[in-house]
Amino acid sequence: MEISGHKDLFMVVIGGKPDGRFTEQHDVFFGIGDGLKDLVPSMYEFWPALEGRMHIDSWRKVSQIGDYKIQINPLSNQRQSQEKRLYFVNLGGYKPNDMEEYHYKQVVVAGSLAEATKLAKESVFWKHHESSHIDDKYGIDVDDIYEVSDLLSPKFKENYQIDIIENPGTKEDSLEVGYLKISKLLSEK
Repeated sequence: MEISGHKDLFMVVIGGKPDGRFTEQHDVFFGIGDGLKDLVPSMYEFWPALEGRMHIDSWRKVSQIGDYKIQINPLSNQRQSQEKRLYFVNLGGYKPNDMEEYHYKQVVVAGSLAEATKLAKESVFWKHHESSHIDDKYGIDVDDIYEVSDLLSPKFKENYQIDIIENPGTKEDSLEVGYLKISKLLSEK
């Protein structure tokens, strides 16, 4: 893999209907590249059963989370230990008389797994579901929580590192929501 120029971290919700399934399935993909289009081969490697049938439901460039700049740099042997880490948190919750489990996916900067969980529980999703459902039966929980660097494919981990730099007062990256066909993305110039 050739390393050149500035690269960005992307968080992408991909979807499709694999053979033998009755409903559309989804997962979250993290990748590093110049743009979303560059990540398509890595997305197919991530979920080969959907090659040629995959779409994007939402995505965001991850370069500002709260008061922190997220910077992608070539992997360095002189890497200094970082106090903060970037975490992916997937909250899940239910509503009465609804068979669906709803999810809220977010990235947070924290010093530990426990702090990342605490920050996730400060989200509007958590507060909305927590206050509207008194009993635990319909409450929400942290379904998944990972350090983002652990979710990257080996080709990204072997070449890049995620650096977190304090950068207060900067607006977070926008979330791009809406069905995007991979074929349309690949045809864009």
